Amino acid sequence: MIIVVKNSCDKSQFDNLIEWVKDLGLDVHTSRGETSTVLGLVGDTSRVDMDLIGSLDIVEKVQRVQESYKNANRKFHPEDTIVDICGHKVGGKNFQVIAGPCSVESESQIIEVAKAVKKSGATMLRGGAFKPRTSPYAFQGLKGTGIELLIKAKKETGLPIVTELLSVNDLDLFKDVDVIQIGARNMQNFELLKEVGKMGKPILLKRGLANTLQELLMSAEYILAEGNDQVILCERGIRTFETMTRNTLDLSAVPALKEKTHLPIIIDPSHSTGVNKFVTPMSLASVGAGADGLIVEVHNDPKKALCDGAQSLNPEQFDTLMQKVRQMLPIVDRTYEK
Repeated sequence: MIIVVKNSCDKSQFDNLIEWVKDLGLDVHTSRGETSTVLGLVGDTSRVDMDLIGSLDIVEKVQRVQESYKNANRKFHPEDTIVDICGHKVGGKNFQVIAGPCSVESESQIIEVAKAVKKSGATMLRGGAFKPRTSPYAFQGLKGTGIELLIKAKKETGLPIVTELLSVNDLDLFKDVDVIQIGARNMQNFELLKEVGKMGKPILLKRGLANTLQELLMSAEYILAEGNDQVILCERGIRTFETMTRNTLDLSAVPALKEKTHLPIIIDPSHSTGVNKFVTPMSLASVGAGADGLIVEVHNDPKKALCDGAQSLNPEQFDTLMQKVRQMLPIVDRTYEK
């Protein structure tokens, strides 16, 4: 980071700024010009408040010369992070598929779907116990009971479970959940991010509806800063002017993020398109783009689903998708467990 200081400032102001910066644990390199003085800040500048410094009368401009996310930055961690979930590895050359219904509706439903997706090759089971819905009158999930049913499905199939956490008040219910999902609406719920960072569990962090990739990485930084390096990013579509799909799947996010971060990136073709028939082609496009995995909605009877049936595959469709995914993976130098 550099701070351009006006030469018109008095010495006491200048000295106070230098002292404040050094108190943050940074070294300061000073370069004096004819009209201004440039201070070069060396060290971890991720916690420096640029807006505060920029508001000072003596400061002309503040500029970062490195990204503010350090822990998520590939510059500081050149090797790909591999997240291990009960022996299933995400990242590097490893590809995983998470599948299951949008919401857990009953014991028979979640176990039937779990058995079906496992048979087709899914390595993790997804299912919503707590559901954030646009309408307050829509099905909100079975909550704690839903998590209990997911755990039963895990005992039946051996599949690790992935489910969404909405509030810090429910943290205790998630102690037996293998992967905690932070959904798009909570991507910038910073207090929630801090708390899951302290848990040490793998975290699946979804991109917000209207958030930039920079903002996604900064949200991941909140989790990483708490000492939890088990973070998986998820592109799930962003809101644009297009109305033919539920959202617009930004597949350019995969190579763009791969350049900036070491964290694995998976794609959600179900929420991004919102249309059953688009899920398979966009899943295959995701494989081609270099994604580290997929999270796909599968329901045993989509027409009767309590949530998002229009974007869910049935077990037969999912099986066909998995066959095509396996055919593509060698082309992109990825390995799959089954």
